[in-house]
Amino acid sequence: MAQIHDENYYYDIVRKNIKKFRKEKGYTLQKLSEKAMMSMDYLAEIESEKRKKSFSIAVLGRIADVLEIDIDCFFKKE
Repeated sequence: MAQIHDENYYYDIVRKNIKKFRKEKGYTLQKLSEKAMMSMDYLAEIESEKRKKSFSIAVLGRIADVLEIDIDCFFKKE
């Protein structure tokens, strides 16, 4: 039987990947937030493991566009 995870499990995978790809691209939170047209505070909350801020697929899509990656890369668990 497949294990069913709570929503935090999936958000945590996405959060870690956003941060990983941002750093690989050499972007600061400020640079990514400006390019994605969202506040730096909001982006910091999305990336934060302490705050459980939810976010929409549209926001995730904008971040993926700026980082020039496919949105599905955010869902890959390492």
